[in-house]
Amino acid sequence: MMRRLAAGLAAAALGATVLATAATPALADPGFDGGHTRLQFDANPEPAWRGKPLTLEGKLSVECEEDYISGFVSVHNADYCKESESWHRLGWKRIAILFQADGSGRWEYVESVRTSGDGYFSTRVPAYTSGTWKAVFEGSRWLDGTQATDWVKVVGGRRH
Repeated sequence: MMRRLAAGLAAAALGATVLATAATPALADPGFDGGHTRLQFDANPEPAWRGKPLTLEGKLSVECEEDYISGFVSVHNADYCKESESWHRLGWKRIAILFQADGSGRWEYVESVRTSGDGYFSTRVPAYTSGTWKAVFEGSRWLDGTQATDWVKVVGGRRH
């Protein structure tokens, strides 16, 4: 609060307009529950050919009723939610792509992608071995994290 007051005084001294803000109940409530998110994810083609590209794609969404959390916080970068829809698509969010080879028991980081303005993401990676692909949205200040997986069998060709 003191920093905000000091910044306001400094801005006023420079002739700038100052807008006072107060903490929202969501910030003050330690039990705050964020907007519920959902991640749809698909790896294709299935089965994949060894050494050939595999397309990983999906969509990140938040529940429509969560567009105003506690009536104070608006979810930004979400598309308009029509009455018949129950989920907003979330744009410009980071999705981590992980891979776990069959029998490995360990997840390996592959890359990060961002959702487009309409909540969709896509990337292409070479297929080398059968295993599970995972897309992870770690969440953000007002949004819960979520993840989804897809197992892909890799056939043919030489093993790298």
